[in-house]
Amino acid sequence: MATNRRVARVAEMIRREVSQMLMGDIKDDRVGMGMVSVTDVNVSGDLQHAKIFVSVYGTSEAREAAMDGLRSATGYVRSELGQRVRLRRTPEVIFIEDTSIERGTRILSLLGQLEQHRKEHPIDLDEPLAEADDAASDDNDFDDDDEFDGEDFDDDDELDDEEEDDPPSQKS
Repeated sequence: MATNRRVARVAEMIRREVSQMLMGDIKDDRVGMGMVSVTDVNVSGDLQHAKIFVSVYGTSEAREAAMDGLRSATGYVRSELGQRVRLRRTPEVIFIEDTSIERGTRILSLLGQLEQHRKEHPIDLDEPLAEADDAASDDNDFDDDDEFDGEDFDDDDELDDEEEDDPPSQKS
């Protein structure tokens, strides 16, 4: 097992080398359809496996095509890593799409919308709490007056039926 420090150094070397390969060495046109960048590399403790997380900027079709291109270039990437990075054994390479940037952008967008909504509709702290509760209860889809559309089911009736099916136990 390699030390954590060595694993981190190897991961950083792999990230740097794969980034350079993406800029010019990989000739697959599918990889160039979207802007591809390496966001992270996770290397196993025994340095045998490397998960390369890539972010692809573009349409969903471009993302899918770029990931297909990267998967087909896995052998080339591994052989190039073997030549560029001095290790006893070159790790197996797996490309994984990293969507954390898109999720972060979506969260920032939602926070911006929330901030805009609060500016347009400020909260009145002087409003009594009971009125706020009444307004919240008006939004419920199911009121107490609504009837249940399913069959009426009585738990006691089912238990009574089960007791009738069982023969009475005899006390010894």
